[in-house]
Amino acid sequence: MKRKLVFATNNAHKLDEIRSILGERVEILSLKDIGCDADIPETADTLEGNAALKAEYIYRHYGLDCFADDTGLEVEALGGAPGVYSARYAGGEGHDSEANMRKLLHELEGVTQRQAQFRTAICLIEGGTEHLFEGIVRGSITEQKQGTAGFGYDPIFRPEGYTETFAEMGNEEKNRISHRARAVQQLVTYLSR
Repeated sequence: MKRKLVFATNNAHKLDEIRSILGERVEILSLKDIGCDADIPETADTLEGNAALKAEYIYRHYGLDCFADDTGLEVEALGGAPGVYSARYAGGEGHDSEANMRKLLHELEGVTQRQAQFRTAICLIEGGTEHLFEGIVRGSITEQKQGTAGFGYDPIFRPEGYTETFAEMGNEEKNRISHRARAVQQLVTYLSR
């Protein structure tokens, strides 16, 4: 029987990406699949803390093995910002990717050192035990948006060793090298043991 895991997210892009990365190995259930419509708060001050909050909520309320992630874009010239606040960097309600990118590009105007990294933390709760996994991809912030694929900061992040942004390379290539793919690969390795 195929193993089932709940992915504690309401983000359809993340859900598709994770399902694509995991393929047929594990059946991934969404919050909708388990009847959870709670807006699980992300109030921790670290990516690991937010991932744990979400996974713990699902395990506590539904008793199902699950995992959750949190991802941040960490820009060297900004002291690691936006980091844990990446999704709500520009303020306001919800996740406004366009506003977030505008703010970040504005803050980097005239800055030549544009190194950054995407970092994903995954918290898996299996049988009540927590496991943490991390994926990092280093790169730089472009001076303007390039490409239309992907989501979030993808149009302004160019991974090291590539001439294209995540938004220009398409989902298959991005899913092969991304921070989330690297964290998920650690998760898969653990689940395959």
